[in-house]
Amino acid sequence: MTLSLSFSFFVLHHSQTLFLFLITILLYVVYLLYSEKFNKIYIGFTSDLINRFASHNSLATKGYTIKFRPWKVAYLEFFDDKNEAMKREKELKSSRGRDFCRKQI
Repeated sequence: MTLSLSFSFFVLHHSQTLFLFLITILLYVVYLLYSEKFNKIYIGFTSDLINRFASHNSLATKGYTIKFRPWKVAYLEFFDDKNEAMKREKELKSSRGRDFCRKQI
């Protein structure tokens, strides 16, 4: 099962409770982060979105994302299968996928 959401739509039209429910029952999340300050995007996948987002924005001390803080979540896709999530992350990191991601911002 896959569920895709534009984050701004999600925030405006759904409750925080539903969001928290989704990220606990659907094990894997492919996410798009956007740094408005630097006009950069980052694509990743995780099974713990809340902690991963905190890592990108404040906890991490090295890596690509620390150079372009702050990040905001621009787009999410939920998966119940790890391999499907990894496949989708790879697709989004292609040139066609990055074009799709830019349109989500």
